[in-house]
Amino acid sequence: MLSGFIPWKSDLAKRYTAAGYWEDRTIADMVYAVAERMPDKVALIEAERRISYAQLRQRVERTAFGLLRAGIGNNDRVVMQLPNSLEFVFTYLALTRIGAIPVMALRSHRQTEIRHFVQSSGAVAYVIPDTAYRFDYRPMAEAVRRECPGLRSVFVLGRPQPGQLPLRPLLDTAVSTLELDTALAGIRPDPADVATMLLSGGTTSVSKLIPRTHNDYVLNARLCGQCARFDADTVLMALLPLGHNYNLASPGMLGVFYYGGTVLIAPSMDAEVVFPLVEQNRVTVIPAAVPLITNWLNSPVPATCDLSSLKVIQNGGARLVPELRQRIRAQFGCIPQEIYGTAEGLINMTRLDDPDDLLLESSGTPVCVDDEIKVVDDDGNEVPDGETGELLTRGPYTIQGYYNADEKNSEAFTADGFYRMGDIVRKRGRYIFTEGRKKDLINRGGEKISCEEIENLIFKHPKVHQVSLVAMPDPVFGEKACAFVVPRTGQTLGFDELIDFLKQQNIASFKLPERLEIVDEFPASNVGKILKRQLREMIVEKMAREQSAVD
Repeated sequence: MLSGFIPWKSDLAKRYTAAGYWEDRTIADMVYAVAERMPDKVALIEAERRISYAQLRQRVERTAFGLLRAGIGNNDRVVMQLPNSLEFVFTYLALTRIGAIPVMALRSHRQTEIRHFVQSSGAVAYVIPDTAYRFDYRPMAEAVRRECPGLRSVFVLGRPQPGQLPLRPLLDTAVSTLELDTALAGIRPDPADVATMLLSGGTTSVSKLIPRTHNDYVLNARLCGQCARFDADTVLMALLPLGHNYNLASPGMLGVFYYGGTVLIAPSMDAEVVFPLVEQNRVTVIPAAVPLITNWLNSPVPATCDLSSLKVIQNGGARLVPELRQRIRAQFGCIPQEIYGTAEGLINMTRLDDPDDLLLESSGTPVCVDDEIKVVDDDGNEVPDGETGELLTRGPYTIQGYYNADEKNSEAFTADGFYRMGDIVRKRGRYIFTEGRKKDLINRGGEKISCEEIENLIFKHPKVHQVSLVAMPDPVFGEKACAFVVPRTGQTLGFDELIDFLKQQNIASFKLPERLEIVDEFPASNVGKILKRQLREMIVEKMAREQSAVD
């Protein structure tokens, strides 16, 4: 078992095993079972390329062989930062096939975050594209490698720089069936071992590592797919990053694979691309997010396409307001499905046959009957239904601790193994209604921005005396970041100057403030605590005045 991983306590493990939640199957086992049952069924579509389940298995096996030959083995951590592609799927499944552990970085992460992921996980390899999204990942990889001596290899999809290794020969390893079978025959990770490391929302600083086992992640995919009514006829359009828990297994790609459906990897999120692909490929479900849904609803394109195959548009990351859920049903003729949860475990989903008050208003109910949920006050006492409090959870796919993070675990988990989600909610029966975050976090269309992290970076600017980052409302993303700054005496600070400074800190672009407010002082409590609520009210009022002047 991987050092630094906290398994379920024996009584819970026995309970979940006895209930049949943990199937004693690896992620690769799950996919290969479909390949045995339906070898010719299409598993993946990207542009003109169609990959059957039998072909998927073959490509995964060859990639696994190539990774082994390149020195990657059991329990080796590998940071993955590939764009959505067939190559992403082959690499991810091949790593889990040989017991290596992919650490799922997102495309927007930059040097500061990647260095943290490599150091915190003890990664020995890093997988990147050469260039993607108008960014060259290769120099960044070399900078990280200089800072992290344990990072032995950088694999590049595309053209590597000197000292880096091409990924494609691993994906297309030329090997005989006999040699392949011989090399891989005795290799199968324990399903109770860590399969994947996801990233936390980073509510207090940079992200923590979330170790998910084969057993619990297969269950995650199975239960979420069940609540979405996935089957062999499901065609899911993958738009959002597959490295994110929502699109990887909640239900996402792995949920589709569990039930033998098809994943279509789309090249764009624009309505002009998305909805013709729905028509051409008879797409049945699209996992989306608030900004995408808002743009699609305001586009004329969907009305020109045949959307009769589309059954569900899912929303995750940030709550979709009831009005937009109603518009999905009216304009697209399909069901809106809200998905609310955490990479640490608990997933809540509205059910497709829920009555309107739950379908349109709630954030869903847990996907597992043995997901234990509690809503508690500041003293840890459960509150009655309808009252707000912090959501705590424990269950067969919710982790018992972050990887190698004893201090954080003592804060984030109770003594009896409940995870403190940090969300303020109210509960009606087992249905959850979200109200906001307990900690200082900005939810920019599903991307979580730690105010503390960005404040610490801004404070390094020589012109800054005090800083406070708050959420300001946005009609598309829900929230964006506004930086309030008190400059040092005699200094002035411009927005462009601040952004240029932050870009030099090599952070993800979504974390950059999108407005700067210069003030003489901050509102403060009697004990000197900055009253962020008043700052949020100030920016809301100012934006309203500006809008009125325009109108």
